[in-house]
Amino acid sequence: MLNKISQFIQCYFDTKDFIPLHEPNFSSTESQMLMDCLDSTYVSTVGANVTQFENEICTFTQSNYAVTTNSGTSALHIALLVAGVEQDQFVITQSLTFVATCNAISYIGAAPIFVDVSLQSLGMCPASLENFLLENAFISEDGACIHKKTKKKISAVVPMHTFGHPSDMNGIQHVCKKWNLAIVEDAAEGLGSQYHGQALGTFGKASALSFNGNKVITTGGGGALLTQDIQIADKSRHLMSTAKVKHEREFIHDQIGFNYRMPNINASLGRGQLSRLEGFLIEKRLLADEYRSLFLQSHYCFVDEPPGCRSNFWLNAVICEGKLHRDSLLDSLEKDNIMGRPVWRPMHLLDMYADAPNLALKNTEYLAERIVNLPSSVKKKR
Repeated sequence: MLNKISQFIQCYFDTKDFIPLHEPNFSSTESQMLMDCLDSTYVSTVGANVTQFENEICTFTQSNYAVTTNSGTSALHIALLVAGVEQDQFVITQSLTFVATCNAISYIGAAPIFVDVSLQSLGMCPASLENFLLENAFISEDGACIHKKTKKKISAVVPMHTFGHPSDMNGIQHVCKKWNLAIVEDAAEGLGSQYHGQALGTFGKASALSFNGNKVITTGGGGALLTQDIQIADKSRHLMSTAKVKHEREFIHDQIGFNYRMPNINASLGRGQLSRLEGFLIEKRLLADEYRSLFLQSHYCFVDEPPGCRSNFWLNAVICEGKLHRDSLLDSLEKDNIMGRPVWRPMHLLDMYADAPNLALKNTEYLAERIVNLPSSVKKKR
């Protein structure tokens, strides 16, 4: 089976040269957009492409507002701030995530709490979320969700849509409504995915997208905050622009702000990429179909989109029988000049987050020893 996997990947991408996990795909569309931006001389944080890119993101996701940023982590940091997260509070998230999810929480001086993920979606499990709250939290007289042991406020929940597969947002929303918790979506991997017909990134009070070089579309480096609330959008834009107050002459800042704006040249690349996104999604679904068929009667379990959802299949993945089985697959791919990748080490196993409160993380630890990501790029035209 190992040889069969490598042969399929080499045949699909039509090469025996090194095959990366996910590389960007560019065309003359992006080249022209970039040249037009250079010709305009507006390459920094002032320029028409930023506003146009934000409007186009809104059209694609059906979000009311988008505020572009210099990274997905920046977008998540601001999303947490405008959702009301403050220093010395808790934010509930999943341990099976990229470290940026927890880092953004830590930038505020808040701390993560970890709950388990679902084996089906690889995203936050609503039952684990509710079980943690029932065992470890209470609602105060003023309606705040309070952690019993520390008496600290739990202010938000951050589900992360793993590999672009939608988390169970209905279940998560139901629990958060009962416990008065704001939802901030980490949709860094989720552009183009839908949960029951609704775009990821549009369920929370605010959410974050990423346009890093390895994402479905890229701006080189960049991200965006999505929200349905104009006040949140305005506040986010203000904080990302060093909290500068408009003045005809002087530099006045009314609070500590951040230099998180997306440059115009990055937005020009993003506009070209976004215009091709539908085509990317079609091709990525075709590749997912091929992988699904390849692993149909094997010892590997292909990670598929949850029922009622439409995934972007950012990174295709399989679940192996165990850690040794996983490592054998990774070794075989490496031998054949193909990049494979295990999932991130769970956050509760990293030194800086080892003391974070958590519920039993059985599924997280099971998956961490078994997941392998496989090459998932959109093929280059030859």
